[in-house]
Formats: sequence, structure tokens, C-alpha cells
Amino acid sequence: MSKHFEIIVGTMLGAAEYVADAIAEKLDASGHTHTIHLEPNLDEIKTESTWIVCTSTHGAGELPDNIQPFAKQLEGADLSAVNAYVIGLGDTSYDTFCFGAKEMEKHIKNAGGTLITDALYIDVLEHPIPEDAAVEWFDEKLANA
Repeated sequence: MSKHFEIIVGTMLGAAEYVADAIAEKLDASGHTHTIHLEPNLDEIKTESTWIVCTSTHGAGELPDNIQPFAKQLEGADLSAVNAYVIGLGDTSYDTFCFGAKEMEKHIKNAGGTLITDALYIDVLEHPIPEDAAVEWFDEKLANA
């Protein structure tokens, strides 16, 4: 049965966008549909679809600029119909490793959304091509969904 996924991207340098594109290819190959949001706006994202949030962390643990307005929109929103996956990209040499993804998890949960599984935190020092690690992880999750 085909499902629709909303892929929400938080990126500064493009790595999270590459991950989103790779996940989208996996969804296509599995017969699912998707919409990628590079400038996410809650008014344009279906809450009845499964969300996949792919975000990096920027600066001193902040969300990338393009996803910050979306994160603000989630404050006080009703996400009780939302089921989400979260994929975070980070660098373990920083003490703010994957803080962007952790912030998105917090916003989703605080608004009543459900995380389908524990988030995937990708260390770019260990996985210089993070989309490979993300697709491997997501392929397993999709097979068990």
C-alpha cells in the first residue's frame, strides 16, 4: 500500500538535502509518494502524512536558518495526527552534536506528535557520505512499517 511522506529539510551546506534526496529515491523505488520541503511551512505540510525530518545542526547547536521559522510554527501547533522519523546530521567533535535534530524531536513531541522510532544521529566524521547511512537505516524502518 502506497503512503505519502512529507520530507522536511533543515540544511545550511546541503548535506541534509542530499540525505532527503536519497530518502526520496528510496521512497520512489518502494512505490511511495513524497514532497520535499526545503523552506518548510506548516500550512503546506500534511499532518496526516508521515513526516521525515532531516536536519543538520549549525553554529552553537542551532537549527539551520531555513527550518527555524518552521520550528517556531510548531510551538502551540496540534501535531496529534503526526507520525515522524527524525534524521540528524552532526559532528561528534562538537558538544552540540545533533542538537538541531534533538530540538525538532522536542518540538514534535511537545505539539503532540509521535516519533515512530528513535531518531538516527549520523556522525559525519564516521559517515562522510551521510545519505548512505540514512538510506540503510530508513530501508530497515520502511521494511518493518
